Amino acid sequence: LNPLQDASCGKKISINDLVIKAAALALRKVPQCNSSWMNDFIRQYHNVNINVAVQTEHGLFVPVVRDADKKGLGTIAEEVKQLAQKARDNSLKPADYEGGTFTVSNLGGPFGIKQFCAIINPPQSAILAIGSAEKRVIPGSADGQYEFGSFMSATLSCDHRVIDGAIGAEFLKAFKGYIENPTSMLL
Repeated sequence: LNPLQDASCGKKISINDLVIKAAALALRKVPQCNSSWMNDFIRQYHNVNINVAVQTEHGLFVPVVRDADKKGLGTIAEEVKQLAQKARDNSLKPADYEGGTFTVSNLGGPFGIKQFCAIINPPQSAILAIGSAEKRVIPGSADGQYEFGSFMSATLSCDHRVIDGAIGAEFLKAFKGYIENPTSMLL
C-alpha cells in the first residue's frame, strides 16, 4: 500500500494504522466492547472513536480518531500523524482527545516491548495493548521444511462489569481475523 501512498503524496501507512482500523472494525463486529460503565447502566456507543496513545516529552496523550471504522487507512494514517504532531507540540484541544470509546496503546513499534497489559481509561471499558512483531520459525507445508512467520502480541484489558471474558475473546478473534488478513478490512 505504501508505494500507492507515495504515488498519491499520501502519508505512509504504518502497522499501527492497520491495528487502529482492525480494532475499529472488530468493535463494529462486537459492539459490546464499544461500551462504557455508567454506574447504574452500560452505555453502548454507535460511533467507533479510537483513542491512540502518544508519548511526548510533555507526558502521555490519547488523541482520538473519530469514526475510525468508516475511514480508509490513508485517512487514518494522516489523522494519526497530525494528532501525534499536535501532541508533541503540546497543542491538542479538548476536541482532539475527548469522546473516545476505545483505546489502542502500541509499545511494540516505538519501544520494542514484546507484550504488556495496558490500564483502561475510564469511562471506557477496554484497551488494546500491542506488542512488537517478531519473526518466528514455523513448520512448512512439507516434512522437514520450515518458514518464517511474523507474530505480534495483542492483549485486551476489559472492565468485567461490561465485557466478560467470552465477549473479550470474540473481539480478539475478530481483531485477529482482520489483522491477519488486512484485505478483509476493505470489504
